[in-house]
Formats: sequence, structure tokens, C-alpha cells
Amino acid sequence: MNFASDNVTGACPAVLDALIAANDGAATPYGDDPWTARVQDRLRALFDKPDLLAFPVATGTAANALALAALSPPYGAIYCHRDAHINVDECGAPELYTGGAKLVPLPGEGAKIASDSLAQAVRGQGVVHHVQPAAVSITQATEAGCVYRPEEVAALAETARSKGLKLHMDGARFANAVAALAVSPAEVTWKAGVDVLSFGATKNGCLAAEAVVFFRPELAQAFAFHRKRAGHLLSKGRVVSAQLEAYLTDGLWLENARHANAMARHLAEGLATVPGCRLVFPVEANEVFTELSEAVLTALQAAGIRFIDGFPGPGVQRFVCAWNTRIEDVRTLVGTAQTAAHVAPAQAGRGGG
Repeated sequence: MNFASDNVTGACPAVLDALIAANDGAATPYGDDPWTARVQDRLRALFDKPDLLAFPVATGTAANALALAALSPPYGAIYCHRDAHINVDECGAPELYTGGAKLVPLPGEGAKIASDSLAQAVRGQGVVHHVQPAAVSITQATEAGCVYRPEEVAALAETARSKGLKLHMDGARFANAVAALAVSPAEVTWKAGVDVLSFGATKNGCLAAEAVVFFRPELAQAFAFHRKRAGHLLSKGRVVSAQLEAYLTDGLWLENARHANAMARHLAEGLATVPGCRLVFPVEANEVFTELSEAVLTALQAAGIRFIDGFPGPGVQRFVCAWNTRIEDVRTLVGTAQTAAHVAPAQAGRGGG
């Protein structure tokens, strides 16, 4: 029972079947294959954007770092939330692939950036002594499991445009956000002002597959060179694109995300009944953040239930549900927590005699 991340799961059967099928026969390398062409067509249809350009890559770090390299010069400033993956968990990859751009972390509830916070942070335009404002990166869903509504994205985009910034969206859990919002992918991306999206799939049923999606083709002019120079242009590109094609077929990407979100809701509702438990953030996608007693944490660990303790700060636990999380495991987790919470006060009471 591993709730530490949605990265702990394997690939869903449809993706594995697609990989086996794509393995048969020969195909032109370096992305000039039918699978990659079909993925671009599917993404254009999905986002209702005929001029969209999509570039498959194998990892989310590559998607984010290379997307930002296309948006910022080496002397640029990239604004992001202080808990953003690019700021905390990518080992300086954005700085490396941009050639030295500076990440400027901002505060915000639920790991969201507010438009007024962004407006106040942007400074130094034209001043030779300062990094130059280049881009802002937001995460959908956020590192706190919250989602940006289309109007929130639009407000950020308006501020970004007024400051000369490009807007990048880290969509590692984009499917979970779209499923939670019940809006079209277009409404929460390019129609709201997003310029580039890191379209995530690995966390939601793929083996290793992401795509950098440019809603403004002119921004992608140098991207192919960034990707090649960084070592992320795969010779056998079909192995990534075949995963994405299966992921985008018959609504699989949203089906997987809806299941993960539903399991997170069940988990949150159950944990809310545990004495002493506090839900730290609203549960809007597939992550649940709690404050649990030591007795409950000890019982969960003894039962072999995995989770992250201490993220995003001391005393906070993170539980993540995935495309294949079983309701039985959710019930076991909740039952274990309830039992431990009820036993601990009783033992404390007996000890006081």
C-alpha cells in the first residue's frame, strides 16, 4: 500500500499494449515516425488548436527545463511558487538548460501564485544590474494538490503580458486538474493565456512520457535544438509517442485521473473522521495533505502503508492516489488510522490512574 507518490505505480495495460505493438517492425528514428505525427494531431484536436506544436520527451524535468529554455535568456528571471517542482526538486535543471536564468520563488496559499503577488515581484526591466523578467511558471495541479481555475490562470496571464512575461504551465498532474475542474483542456490553457504546457503523462498511467506543447508556434523555433543538445531527442522516439497515443485514445487520460481523484476524495473523507486529524489543504485533485498524531503515523508505518512525512513542511504528511489505487487499500489506511487514534487516548487514560 504505497501512497508516497503517483510515480510509484507502473504503466496501465493500454499503454503497455501500445508499446508492444509499436515494437513490431521498423520506423524512422528521431521523431519522424507515424506515432509522433498522430500524437501531434491528437493534441491539436484535444486542445482545439490546429497550429499547436508538440514535442515528446521522456521526463517531466526535461519537459519543464527545456520549455523554460525556450522562454528565457540566460540573464532572465523565471517567477514560480517557492514550492514549485522546478524550484525544489529538479536539481538546478532549469538553470542549467536556460544557461543560467534565475528562478525567483514567490509565496502563495495552496502553492498557488496570485496575480498581485506576481505584479509586485517583477522588477528590474531594462536595468543592466538585474536579471530581466522573462517568464512565469505555474503548476497544475499544484504541489499542494490544489487547482488553478481558468479565471485564476487568466488573471496571471494578464499580469504576465503586462510585464512582458511568457506563461509556462507545469502540467505533471494536468489530467487530474482537468478532471477536477470539469472544463476543456483549452479553457484552462491557451484560452486563458498559457503559452507553453508541460503535458504530463508519466504520473497518470504512462511508463515514461511527457510532451512540451507550444500554443504559440513562434516560441518553438529553437526548441528542437534545445531538445537535441540536451540529449532528449530519442532515436527510437516511437517508444515515447506510442505511450502518449494510447494515453490520449478513448479518454484514457481523463479516466485514469478521475479514478485517482475519486480515491483521494474517499481518503480525505475517511481521514477527516479520524480524531486529531487535520486536512491541511483542500483536496481538489489526487493528493491529500494531513496533520496526524504520532500514534497514527506509527500505526500506518507498522501496517506497511507508505506515505511522505514532512512535506511540504514539518508535521505534514502527503498521501497520493494513482490511476490504479484500490478502494480496499484506502479503506485499510483509514481503518488503521481510526483504530490507532481511538486506542491512543484510551491507553493514555489508563496510564493516568
